[in-house]
Amino acid sequence: MTSWTARDLPNLTGRTVVITGAGRGLGLITARELARAGARVVLGVRDTGKARLAVAGLPGTFDVRPLDVSDLTSVRAFADSWSGDIDILINNAGVMDIPAARTADGLDLQTATNYTGPFLLTTSLLEHITDRVVHVTSELHRQGRIELDDLDWRTRRHHGMRAYQASKLAVVLFSLELQRRLTADGSPVRSVLASPGIARTTLAAHSRSNVVNRLTFLTNDPERGALSLLYAATQDLPGNSYIGPDGPGGLRGSPAVRRQGKAGLDSVMAGRLWDATNDVIGSVAR
Repeated sequence: MTSWTARDLPNLTGRTVVITGAGRGLGLITARELARAGARVVLGVRDTGKARLAVAGLPGTFDVRPLDVSDLTSVRAFADSWSGDIDILINNAGVMDIPAARTADGLDLQTATNYTGPFLLTTSLLEHITDRVVHVTSELHRQGRIELDDLDWRTRRHHGMRAYQASKLAVVLFSLELQRRLTADGSPVRSVLASPGIARTTLAAHSRSNVVNRLTFLTNDPERGALSLLYAATQDLPGNSYIGPDGPGGLRGSPAVRRQGKAGLDSVMAGRLWDATNDVIGSVAR
């Protein structure tokens, strides 16, 4: 069977796609290919100047808007300013294994960037979304552990990689609970997950885990890593599908429907996490 590539994208003329963190890396590649296929692509980014330079000269229609998903004020401003439909929302922005730090809201920076901010963005924009939400996660969600009474790393000793793993498991559980709610409401909107495997990007450049980027036989190049995002965003998939590379361990290869880790299919935990996340967001003054 021929492997799926960006050449297999459908015609997306008339579709609107919002991608967070799309100024570089997998997000930029995803934005480029969706625009090439005819979509109007809105890049929600922290540095609008760099993003405009990145898409300058590329074929297609781009709209660059300020959005810092780690800053709940920025997330609310982006959502409040939106009008019209969004066919596809891709929550791509993320950081990995960074030192302990707090956002302007006092939240753990890594958790806020990877999970809390995207949760608020998605739920705030949901009334505008017509087709699907794509959540970018990681195979490392399989090692994640959720502490409902300390989602924001206030009482535990902070550990960068464990915080990353937990945030990516939280993303998987968010998709599960979001899809449950969409289905219960009779909504046609789908929540789907995409893992690029191990893609050779700058995400882990500062981390000891960056050593894996030198093991090219274990990894995808960025172009191939982005295929999971493109597949999840455009193919006819059941709700809460998990798309990742088809190679051993989901580390590299072409996009295929795979299966989340067992902890990511815990519907009870998913519901409790939804409530706990709303509590964290609600504790932040507007």
